[in-house]
Amino acid sequence: MLDWPPESISTDDDTHNWNHPGSNLCLDFHGDPTKAKLVVFSDGNHHMALQEVLQGFYKKHPNVEHIFYATTPPGPLLTLLKSGSLKTGNLLFSVKPHVFLSPPTVLDGLISEGYMSEHVPFMRNQGSILLIKKGNPKNIQSIADLERPNVRLFMSNPQTETVSYNGYIKTLLDVARVKNIDLSFLVNNKPNDKIVYGKCIHHREAPQAIIDNHADAAIVYYHLGLRYTRIFPSQFKMIVIDGEVESPHPTSENVISTIHAGIINNGGLWGEKLLAYLQLEKVANIYTKHGLLPISNSS
Repeated sequence: MLDWPPESISTDDDTHNWNHPGSNLCLDFHGDPTKAKLVVFSDGNHHMALQEVLQGFYKKHPNVEHIFYATTPPGPLLTLLKSGSLKTGNLLFSVKPHVFLSPPTVLDGLISEGYMSEHVPFMRNQGSILLIKKGNPKNIQSIADLERPNVRLFMSNPQTETVSYNGYIKTLLDVARVKNIDLSFLVNNKPNDKIVYGKCIHHREAPQAIIDNHADAAIVYYHLGLRYTRIFPSQFKMIVIDGEVESPHPTSENVISTIHAGIINNGGLWGEKLLAYLQLEKVANIYTKHGLLPISNSS
């Protein structure tokens, strides 16, 4: 199992840590929900940037004392918001968010259901890339290599991670159309051994599938690929679809998705302060460092 680095907000290093990555590990719920004065729900693919931002907010506002943030795909967090509880393994969460970050279509739904009055643009990604194992044992150089019968592709689950799946599948098919590549296996609706679907949280499952030799390549957001190659430099490599590894220039075929942010109900004592903090230039700089860009930045 991949040894993921810690992603907590607290600076307390004395807390005892007990887990086993093969059987008892909870990665996308961060902090103490029973003490938190600020609770943030967010889609998970930009968790690495959000953790750094919330750490900065914590240092600027120490009176917040405890921040709890969750970084799953939107579905589970919507369930937790609307039903009031969510079970992961044998652990039950019953916590209400103050701030929700997600694709705008998700937040539009929260407005229509009365949980949120408005949301504001936050960040955007820089398209998708192929993630492969370091050393490139299948000699994968581009999307064209996905045609080969011996190359297995990991994708997020079309039922549990609809937003990412739709973006990934559109990117692959549009690039294939422009470059005259046959990726019909993606849409022929027949069982095949070339696609490996994740179950529910692809930003953890994609690299693990490659390490476990269940897949030879995964299509993931550029910023996720950047994260994996930075924290696991000896295990992963990126194949960009357009541009360079350090400077992607996604074409119109490479789908760009956006993140918005909004307050749930009244946002508690700290929700409005966090929303204002998210608009600061230093937050944009943190996200840029992690491979995303402010939505206003079209370069």
